Amino acid sequence: MAETAPARKAARLAREHEDARRAILDAARKLASRDGARNLSLRGVAAEAGYAPAALYGYFRNRDELLFALAADDITTLARQMREAARQGSGLKQAATTAFAHLCSSETLAAASTALGSASETSEAERLLNGRLIGVLTALSDAAGGLSQSREGQRDVLLIAAAIAGLALLSRTGRLSSLGFSADELIERISARFPSGS
Repeated sequence: MAETAPARKAARLAREHEDARRAILDAARKLASRDGARNLSLRGVAAEAGYAPAALYGYFRNRDELLFALAADDITTLARQMREAARQGSGLKQAATTAFAHLCSSETLAAASTALGSASETSEAERLLNGRLIGVLTALSDAAGGLSQSREGQRDVLLIAAAIAGLALLSRTGRLSSLGFSADELIERISARFPSGS
């Protein structure tokens, strides 16, 4: 059955909207890598993308939503990298090492975490970020031998994730080395606590 003219127009507009949104995200990512994600402004992103500042509000309600979208993309990449690392036979240790490296280098995840919960209601962008976070926790659980099959296992997955995120924070701020520890030795200790994932 042939597509109607209104349906073709709607499909074209949806593609154009998604292309523009992707261009805005690419511009934001470029600025974040150059100036730091915490310093992103909608005005700066609009200028980088070649849009009027007001045009960005058709794609993101505010700066926080833009940060959530960037972080959601980063989390998707992180989950994929963790699954690949675990699939290569290294289990939890390699998945944790991969997550640590990604968290240390991801400016957008750190910036988005400061914006979480600051709004009175949960936005669609924040829900997307939360859904992608569940994907990372699932990848971590799988790497640890399927820990999330029980409530106790789910707690363990959250503890592992919190430990990795904490290590990344300590490393990003230079505190880990000043305390005399390396990420490798601590990740080794985490993976030793959950031998089914090694």
